[in-house]
Amino acid sequence: MAAVTPAAAIDRARALLVAEGFVEVGQGTRGESFYFSLPGAEGQLRVANHPRTPRQRLKHPEVVASLVVAEPLSEAALRGRLSATLRDFRARRGQPTMAIKPPRQL
Repeated sequence: MAAVTPAAAIDRARALLVAEGFVEVGQGTRGESFYFSLPGAEGQLRVANHPRTPRQRLKHPEVVASLVVAEPLSEAALRGRLSATLRDFRARRGQPTMAIKPPRQL
């Protein structure tokens, strides 16, 4: 499977999060970071093309997990990273873990 650009992978991750029940609750000022939450749950999950700085972590403790996509990824690699990010998010919020479903085979 061919790798897609970071921007396309981020768009795909956003769509997968919405399909999992997350709601987009914010966007960074430069449009490079997107923030999601689960209705009725505390904390946010961040999807971006760059990691947060220590200062950002201190100023925004509501972000409990981040998916950083800085290089091209295949669909399988993106789903693997997103599953790991969701495990981190749920573990930090005390929720059961769930994996992103693999794509359907044609």
